[in-house]
Amino acid sequence: MTRPMFLSAPSRRTVLAGGAALGALALSGGWQRALAAPLLTVESLTLDVNGKAAKVFAVKGPSGEGLFAKEGDRLTGAVLNASQSPAVMHWHGQIFAPPDQDRARPNGGELAPGGIDQVDFRLTPGTHWMHSHTLSEQQLLAAPLVTREADAGDVQDVVMMLHDFSFRSPEEILAELGGANTRGGHGGHGMGQQMQGMPGMAMPGMDHSGHGMGAMGAGQGAMPGGAMHGGGMQGGGMPGGGMPGGGMMVHANDVAYDAFLANRRTLADPDVVQVEKGGRVRLRIINGGTATAFFITVPGLKATCIAVDGTPCVPLAADAFPLAQGQRIDLLVEIPASGGAFPVLAQVEASPSRTGLVLATAGAAIARVGETADRPQGLLDLAFEGQLSALNPLSARRADKVFPIMLGEEPGYRWTINGRIHGEDVPFSVQQGERVEMTFLNPTGMSHPMHLHGHHFQVVGIGGRRFSGALRDTVMVPPHTPVTIAFDAGQKGEWFLHCHHLYHMATGMMAVVKVA
Repeated sequence: MTRPMFLSAPSRRTVLAGGAALGALALSGGWQRALAAPLLTVESLTLDVNGKAAKVFAVKGPSGEGLFAKEGDRLTGAVLNASQSPAVMHWHGQIFAPPDQDRARPNGGELAPGGIDQVDFRLTPGTHWMHSHTLSEQQLLAAPLVTREADAGDVQDVVMMLHDFSFRSPEEILAELGGANTRGGHGGHGMGQQMQGMPGMAMPGMDHSGHGMGAMGAGQGAMPGGAMHGGGMQGGGMPGGGMPGGGMMVHANDVAYDAFLANRRTLADPDVVQVEKGGRVRLRIINGGTATAFFITVPGLKATCIAVDGTPCVPLAADAFPLAQGQRIDLLVEIPASGGAFPVLAQVEASPSRTGLVLATAGAAIARVGETADRPQGLLDLAFEGQLSALNPLSARRADKVFPIMLGEEPGYRWTINGRIHGEDVPFSVQQGERVEMTFLNPTGMSHPMHLHGHHFQVVGIGGRRFSGALRDTVMVPPHTPVTIAFDAGQKGEWFLHCHHLYHMATGMMAVVKVA
């Protein structure tokens, strides 16, 4: 497999030493502004995946793929689309303040081939990323956007970006799934344009035509506060219990992939990152998968979660860490003084397939790690989510606005929010500064990672249990388990709320939160 340049961000000691500082950006406090030398360039390139050539994208910064900065820096400069396809860049995880949001196209904005855009906004600290807001993300039009926290300490940062990969086009996949792009697509942001997508293949025998909104999980009680009506909710009550219904098969995914990549490589030829004996490593892991969730493990090392979606949490150790599409997780590990080689693995939900990279000290023997685990992982659930708590939670106050949000599917592979696809949806209208609560209900047979642009929210309820959970921008909503989030309405404008399973988003599961 070819080895495109994918940089691990520097440790603090490397930056202070003034060395090569791989991936370090804006250390002098200034960014490249000249159009002749763009800050970011979207390029087309050929990648070898398991011996077969694939046309993909790369997002290049001054030091290679992605951008790495420090807290307090601004992203100021030109974005050049040097590819032959339209690019729609979304700055995932960034929180904008005026006038920055007018200079960033925070919901994504189409940039024609050869086009140049100017951006200027203060970067939000933490592990974030940038990606296309069309299915061209599947062709790896995505890259890290990491802003190192001022209190990160003396640790080495290692980024692992995950992708699911197939050689088939999105058009073929959607046809096999029985769907098509929804009218209006991305609200004028390019979804109606050609999808130069990365390939994938529908699971044989998977029929979504029967997964209508009326199908619900078995053995649950009725939802209080409202009745089902055409995929939405009647009445203003907040659902707090389980879902009624019967007999739908719950499954992990509806697309089978040819390969799973970590830093654009498979475990047949993994990225090997040199680390120091006795050193501390902060793994910044980004799930850039189009339709795949993963479990993260670090065999041989104790891993502690210290941040999710770029926001700090109360440290929490676990043997395996769930990571839905669009989510990020920061894990702290300590390398033994004796050194060695340690794989960081991402195993596909409900599958034995896996990918990953290797942390290795100088001179360590690196053993081959198979791309297939001994046994499959299970389905992602909310057990780990329910143990997380934010280091800096929202202040306690009553909600000013409360919205029940029904996630649904209709025949023809149409994925809906409150019974409507994007383009037919009614915005969720709030006032700036209001405390907003949303409860997601999912009677479908698949999980939906729900992402809100321009905000971080707190997870405050799972099922019927209220708690003070993590601050995030993307939360997994599994079948038949209500999930409640809370946030304070931020900057004025229209902010997308959508499923980060991109085929669900492309075929309708997107709405708008309108802040006035």
